[in-house]
Amino acid sequence: MAGGNTLHASFGHDRYMFRRKVFKVFGGAFHVYDPAGGVAFYGEQKAFKLKEDLRVYADERLGEELLVIKTPQILDWGATYYVQDGATGVGVGALRRKGLKSMFKDEWVYMDAAGNEVGRLAESSLLGALLSRQTNLMPQTYRIALNDGREVARIKQHFNPFILKYTMDIVNGDGEIDRRLLMASGILLAAIEGRQES
Repeated sequence: MAGGNTLHASFGHDRYMFRRKVFKVFGGAFHVYDPAGGVAFYGEQKAFKLKEDLRVYADERLGEELLVIKTPQILDWGATYYVQDGATGVGVGALRRKGLKSMFKDEWVYMDAAGNEVGRLAESSLLGALLSRQTNLMPQTYRIALNDGREVARIKQHFNPFILKYTMDIVNGDGEIDRRLLMASGILLAAIEGRQES
């Protein structure tokens, strides 16, 4: 990991459930649960902010900041989101949304702290992606892979009209994509998808 830090225990699981209330009017609250159902991460998204600035904590008490996710850009269609370690302020890397491609099939690029592309997150199927844009009854599925095609994780959306839910299964967590970037990508999916559906 960057700078040889030991990561918080919340980053050590291979399965996470991301939840966001879709109909919250003034911003959004995110819970990320570990396999035992305990809160691994908690974050809040402010409403009416032109530039995204998400703070992610170890729990709802907001005592221990674990991640900062922000973008200097106003429009997020092709924005780059920079991820910092919440404890040290050190940059971990970034996620860049592929603007035009994401109109049809959501795609993101993972970049390490030096700005090198190390992997991609993409919706698994073009047909599924197009159908999910027409109806909320078609849950989205995503695949996270390294540049050489090796799979790192899968994300699956679960249908629920009131709460946005994703499950992330990490199948190769020792690869080139920092676990803090993996968590940031799940949170960003919930934040952006939740905003588009509210």
